Amino acid sequence: MDVSRTRALRGPNMWSRHTAIEAVVNCQDAERSLERLPGFEPRLRQLFPRIGELRSNASLAQVLEQATLALQAQAGCPVTFSQTHVTPETGTYQLVIEYSEEDVGRLAFEHAVKLVNAAQSGGEFDADAVIAQLRELDEDIRLGPSTGSIVNAALARGIPYRRLTQGSLVQFGWGAKQRRIWAAEVDATSAVSESIAQDKDLCKRLLQAAGVPVPTGRPVESIDDAWEVAQDIGLPVVVKPQDGNQGKGVTVNVTTREGMEAAYKAADEIGHVMVEKFLPGSDYRLLVIGDKLIAAARRDPPHVIGDGAHTVKQLVDKVNADPRRGDGHATSLTKIRFDDIAVARLVQQSLTPESVPEKGQRVILRNNANLSTGGTATDVTDDVHPEVAARAIAAAQVVGLHVCGVDIVAESVLRPLEEISGGIVEVNAAPGLRMHLSPSYGKGRNVGEAIVSHLFGIGNKSEDGRIPVVAVTGTNGKTTVTRLIAHLFASCGLKVGMTNTDGVYVDGRQIDSGDCSGPKSARNLLMHPDVEAAVLETARGGILREGLGFDRCQVAVVTNVGAGDHLGMNFLHTAEDLVLVKRVIVQNVAPSGYAVLNATDPLTANMNAICPGQVIYFAADRHHPVMATHRAQGKRCVYVDGDQLIAAQGVWRESIPLREIPITRGGLIGFQVENAMASVAAAWAVGLDWDTIRRGVASFANDADNAPGRFNVMDYRGATVIADYGHNGDAMKALVGAVAALPAKTRSVVISGAGDRRDEDIRVQTEILGGAFDEVILYEDACQRGRAAGEVVALLRAGLEGASRTQHIEEIIGEFTAIDRALERLQPGDLCLVLVDQVEEALAHLAKRISEG
Repeated sequence: MDVSRTRALRGPNMWSRHTAIEAVVNCQDAERSLERLPGFEPRLRQLFPRIGELRSNASLAQVLEQATLALQAQAGCPVTFSQTHVTPETGTYQLVIEYSEEDVGRLAFEHAVKLVNAAQSGGEFDADAVIAQLRELDEDIRLGPSTGSIVNAALARGIPYRRLTQGSLVQFGWGAKQRRIWAAEVDATSAVSESIAQDKDLCKRLLQAAGVPVPTGRPVESIDDAWEVAQDIGLPVVVKPQDGNQGKGVTVNVTTREGMEAAYKAADEIGHVMVEKFLPGSDYRLLVIGDKLIAAARRDPPHVIGDGAHTVKQLVDKVNADPRRGDGHATSLTKIRFDDIAVARLVQQSLTPESVPEKGQRVILRNNANLSTGGTATDVTDDVHPEVAARAIAAAQVVGLHVCGVDIVAESVLRPLEEISGGIVEVNAAPGLRMHLSPSYGKGRNVGEAIVSHLFGIGNKSEDGRIPVVAVTGTNGKTTVTRLIAHLFASCGLKVGMTNTDGVYVDGRQIDSGDCSGPKSARNLLMHPDVEAAVLETARGGILREGLGFDRCQVAVVTNVGAGDHLGMNFLHTAEDLVLVKRVIVQNVAPSGYAVLNATDPLTANMNAICPGQVIYFAADRHHPVMATHRAQGKRCVYVDGDQLIAAQGVWRESIPLREIPITRGGLIGFQVENAMASVAAAWAVGLDWDTIRRGVASFANDADNAPGRFNVMDYRGATVIADYGHNGDAMKALVGAVAALPAKTRSVVISGAGDRRDEDIRVQTEILGGAFDEVILYEDACQRGRAAGEVVALLRAGLEGASRTQHIEEIIGEFTAIDRALERLQPGDLCLVLVDQVEEALAHLAKRISEG
């Protein structure tokens, strides 16, 4: 068994909407069925008994698939989807296995390979150690309960999210509607507010000035100073770091000089020390979000209850065995730390770790009640007195925190703090949410949803953080359609983001160059804070490599599939295979969105069956059977009627004269008419008004600046020169039809071929051109892509054998040299089609030559 490729599909893909590891696995004859591998399955089950059921005729590839999924599941990952696909290449399989965390999925796959190899060779495999490793990695990198609850609440409302780091920095929404959180802190919270909350002395002084009850005390410089403050304000006192968190270095109920020395040392290790009056009562955490109290919990310090039989240490071990307790923040509870602080606290109770407490005796192991040190929480949200809630809200607003954890010490929260000598002891930015989501006792509160509602509103004012997203794919025309749709958005005043094969653009400014039609560019664009609408050219290669760069789109446009392109790669050998990739954007249209489909291309038209939303068909011929049926059902169509482009639904119609759509040249350029129809349909689908659409198509110039390499028409000494990036058979047919509508004495074409296509895909281009052009100049340049020198040109020349029209053929080395040669031969009234390879460079060369001419 040989694994030749693995990659991570990070978005919706041709297999599913799940994030997944995709691998290509090659199996020898005997490895294609377990029936041919006697003894393999017993050895496998001995190494990993929990692999599940295996079919007797399963291949090792299918075993690998199942093992990868099972290892993740055993490690606690929420994964359920996996498949093995047989490819056209004998013995080669494509495996697709869901992952929840990419690093965990990749590691599980690596271990699954080792497992299968060990079962084959009689080697060893420690399944328990592997599962423990995967579980530990998963807990390290997955979102903690606080951030995870906010993300889950956002997903429940259909708000897209993107994790920006391996930590807790998360973006919700896209473009101009995005918001960000860092754990339970929102982007609107200022660094000033966070700093105030961290400086406990400053925070307390601000609260006191605002009439919020707080304990007396101040920062200290030494143990002597601390003891002096303690005596001034009265014992007992609390000693804590001025800028600490999670209860680190906090000691409460200090009553002696010896206790002060130990407490001072513990706090001093964290930061500057302060001493406060000890308030009697319980420790409460109130969660304020915006201007509302959302949840409250009473926090109890870590403790055990004696049973008269076990030692304190044994009781702690027993409590820590609770599966809800972990070592960090990934679980609802944290294990009790049995350290020097715990031992010191035992001494205060006349106990040691080996003492056996009486039955029912409560043994305290820490003075503070933070969950991060092993404490427990009891929900008391419904018990909070309105005056207590008002003080907590006031504290959050004085500091300026949008999400705030207010720590109160009081006998209870049933009465106002002033009546029971209670007070607010801390105000916390980015508070932990565990105690409210899953309290040790009482009702859990959906605080994640409250934070999302604060960010995106509720009721009639609620939003989903989405901007209009149009995804465009197809074999030909997709770049022109992408650019025209973006232009239509811009015509109504929106700041438009666009990705295509030429680069990434925001509000008309290019911010990246090269082929940017993949998911990485799409994700980066949707992260840009200025973008109010996005138009994303979505190429086959990116979908295969990584999946989509978005979870769903409002509109999906498929210009055509035709005979396909890039066939023979990635196990896609037919146009029908290519459909499986192209249709991914249609499968991921929002339920309220539209797919814009070419009705005259059967492979494209049939995608209507898998669209979750509605469909707009476009075709020049409104009587085409697909169009006629769709129109009869009262659904949206775009077509041509005489010299008008028509958008119709039922009896409703809008029309745009083709003469007012410059790229169509009055309707003469057939493929540009199709591109215009697709673009108008997309604009209609997102709800642009018709005045904007008319104004937009009328102002879109198909020149080298607006749409480089997309039927750019130029004049050179009285001859017509057309530059285009067409590079497949369907494109050649469309170009032949287009240039046939233009007058010319002699027609010439300059062409090369991309070497990474099949032989027949290269030959067919000149087979088509040979019937339409008098002269053909073949060139060899940067497009060889793995082919030997002269091989591409030889295939192109072979396509011209027996050409019905071509009389003159030349072979030239170098794209620019070929262009120069073609221009030299032009006479007034001639037409030359230049099929460029290096688009920007070739267009710049043409512009220079034309300006010189």
